[in-house]
Amino acid sequence: MRRKEASFKTIFWVMALSMFIALFWNQLGFIKYAVNIILNPTAGVLLNWNLIIGMTILTIILTLFSSLAQKYGTNQEELQRIKKEQKEIQKKMKEIKNNPEELMQLQKEIFPLTSKSFKLSMGAIAYTSIPILLLFRWFNDFFISIGNPKILFGLNWFWFYFILTMILSTIFRKVLKIA
Repeated sequence: MRRKEASFKTIFWVMALSMFIALFWNQLGFIKYAVNIILNPTAGVLLNWNLIIGMTILTIILTLFSSLAQKYGTNQEELQRIKKEQKEIQKKMKEIKNNPEELMQLQKEIFPLTSKSFKLSMGAIAYTSIPILLLFRWFNDFFISIGNPKILFGLNWFWFYFILTMILSTIFRKVLKIA
């Protein structure tokens, strides 16, 4: 039990630090400067070369990084067991949808599973939140500096990234067998 509390403390502090960085990005010049030193000659050059291809490559890298963190930063066996149990309960719920008492009992059974699944999945956020947040802040500054161009189909950088990430994460989850 103590071990779970420690991991949630870590996640809480990482998330708090992420929020602090996000809120005070412009005031924390040393962080902004360090991120620019790293990303301007790498991601910046890629985006300046070709906006669509560069953003696609960066999105693939970020989504793969997040997917690998999810796979190796969580207990995949336990998550798969929980998902299987949830599916069985949901199947029973469909069968007895006209019986409110039994339905309520099954809902009581599924809630702790959902909660446990959420707790297990949150661990990977500790590994990815700060790097991704720093990249997003840099992306925002970069695209503002070049006039917020539309990347593809009239989408700005955020929506392009978001839609492509949804597609890629689905593919990576299947290929990497992530629960």
